[in-house]
Amino acid sequence: MLRGKLVSYLNEQKALAEAEIGGTAFSATKRVTRANEAGEKVRVDAPRHVRKGWFVDAAGKMFFQIRYGSKPLELAKGMNAIEVENLTGLPTVIASIIEAVNAGELDAQAKAAIAARKVLRKVKQPAS
Repeated sequence: MLRGKLVSYLNEQKALAEAEIGGTAFSATKRVTRANEAGEKVRVDAPRHVRKGWFVDAAGKMFFQIRYGSKPLELAKGMNAIEVENLTGLPTVIASIIEAVNAGELDAQAKAAIAARKVLRKVKQPAS
């Protein structure tokens, strides 16, 4: 489950980067329940927004962040992004990250992110 979620996110980011390189539109969908004309509830695909995992800093360097939920994973102490040469090199970088995730190299960072999310949930929930 843990690796599957990361690989799914990375495959989506790779597809988004390839679409941007090719100049095509990228669309992701999610399954939602909606009422049809007869008032029956049916499952349909609805478009959803996909946030880019890369950014360009003020100096013009491109970086890619691996996110688990809404937070970037800390890859090394104080580092949460990988420098990328340019947008055309991004899919190969993401492919190598997918290999690392499948090999279990990012399990510790993902488990730390999950633990941090659980702490936040406990803090946000009102006492009963």
